[in-house]
Amino acid sequence: MSTDSRLDTSKVATSNRTDAATASKPGPGGSLATWADDRLGLATAMKKNLRKVFPDHWSFMLGEIALWSFVVLLLTGVFLTLWFNPSMGHVTYEGSYDQLRGVGMSESMASTLHISFDVRGGLLMRQMHHWAAMIFIASMMVHLLRVAFTGAYRKPRELNWVIGCILLLLGTLEGFTGYSLPDDLLSGTGVRAADGFLKATPVAGTYMSFLLFGGEFPGEAIIPRLYIVHVLLIPGILLALIAAHMLLLVYHKHTQWPGPGRTEQNVVGYPMLPVYAAKAGGFFFMVFGVIAIMGGLLSINPVWKFGPYDPTKVTAGSQPDWYMGWPDGLLRIIPTGWETVIFGYTISWNVLIPILLVPPLMLTVLILLPFLEGWITGDKRDHHLLQRPRNAPTRTAVMVALMTFYGLAWAAGGNDIIAIKLHASINQITYFMRVAIFLGPLLAFWITRRWCISLQRHDNEKLLHGYETGIITRSPEGQYAERHLPINSKAAYTLTARDRDEVFTSVGDTDAAGVAAPNSRSERLRARLSRWMYSHNVQKPTAAELEEAHHHAEHEAELTASLDHPVDGHQFDDHRLRDTDDVPLRDH
Repeated sequence: MSTDSRLDTSKVATSNRTDAATASKPGPGGSLATWADDRLGLATAMKKNLRKVFPDHWSFMLGEIALWSFVVLLLTGVFLTLWFNPSMGHVTYEGSYDQLRGVGMSESMASTLHISFDVRGGLLMRQMHHWAAMIFIASMMVHLLRVAFTGAYRKPRELNWVIGCILLLLGTLEGFTGYSLPDDLLSGTGVRAADGFLKATPVAGTYMSFLLFGGEFPGEAIIPRLYIVHVLLIPGILLALIAAHMLLLVYHKHTQWPGPGRTEQNVVGYPMLPVYAAKAGGFFFMVFGVIAIMGGLLSINPVWKFGPYDPTKVTAGSQPDWYMGWPDGLLRIIPTGWETVIFGYTISWNVLIPILLVPPLMLTVLILLPFLEGWITGDKRDHHLLQRPRNAPTRTAVMVALMTFYGLAWAAGGNDIIAIKLHASINQITYFMRVAIFLGPLLAFWITRRWCISLQRHDNEKLLHGYETGIITRSPEGQYAERHLPINSKAAYTLTARDRDEVFTSVGDTDAAGVAAPNSRSERLRARLSRWMYSHNVQKPTAAELEEAHHHAEHEAELTASLDHPVDGHQFDDHRLRDTDDVPLRDH
């Protein structure tokens, strides 16, 4: 080899090493990422979580609506805090709104009017904030119903269910403290009612009221205290619980609807990046846009129409925000004058029951639902596939009964408005609600459970006999029969993707030696509840029944294939045939 050749080879090697070094040198963004990873170890966690798969279904967007409306609440709330003055100091209004100029009011009311009429974009932000609060609570409630109806609260998600229930409670309290801050006539009436509810607490009610208001109602401290609770205490707890809720969601992986290829061990959907992140980001702007349109076009909480709070005045037809309406309805329909005096203390049952007993009782029932169901069934397995509501008739019926109770109580909260609009007697409406609040949930429970059971029977008929084609054939003997065709494999998989319910049977009161069995009472109670929940359910067909139905369908097809003259004359239309791909059916 010549000297020139050796020189050329060395130049090429040097050039390759230079290019490799240049290619491996990270850019500014890469250097920052490397620096952060060396100190925080983010690469491994991010690599795993960015590949996290999320299933795609419209019902999963309900939780996102709650999340993004909460973000809008934070953004608009920060704007409002720049101008709102949470003080009960007395001032004379001298702002832009002529109808209230020269009227005495608190500084909180005056600053609310200032935001509405003098701050650029202030009224838009106020109304966006209020609408976002309404949507936040509504979406949480609907999301909670979706979780309950589909059994998504079962193991291992019981803790996330409890967090969700607490979030709903805190969201309601946050809304109440928020619309009480302007100190207008409507919000002041609500605060006055809250003072009465506190005083209805046996023994400690008066002390609690003095502690909250700093003396006799209304005092001088309630607005500043509500402000701190509204902008610091509850939002901080909400942020912490939402973060915990999201972390548990990632840890447990997302639930999904049953279908081909979906099991308890996998998740079928889209990865976090780039698909899900793009969809979630776009959905945030959709939620933000809808709230902005509502804030710009739909008036809500026009405090200037009510004027400042005056204890001697109460607005006719005053209503709280919708999520506070159902306790108000219970308060309106319960008989008045229902009191008991014990050791010199007066217990007002007409306030204690609808305000201090029923709402906490309903919240407790909701929180305990997954634990009660797990105890009754004895099911210790992890569940990642959702249930169709019809496949849990008793649970679905219980939820519908609770919804009926809530809806009737909520409607009773507007009994005066209903009486005015329908030109009806408010007394008759109240009497009707008193009866309906007890009979309505029972009737709703019975109808819903029977409906779910009938849907289960219909599903089994489709599995065993196929779907109705509408084609009527006549045999040579003159018999008429409707032709059925097998349902497609995807539908069959969905209908069979459920467990067979097992009714728990208690052990005897005593063993073979005559010794009393431990926990016999609780076991008997558990057995009764298990029979109540599952004894009426229609179980899915067994594998043997499906196989027999398959052979019967083949035999029926052979018999009807020779019939050339169906009644409608369209037995061979292509649009009547469906996909019958052979996908194995699930059986548990």
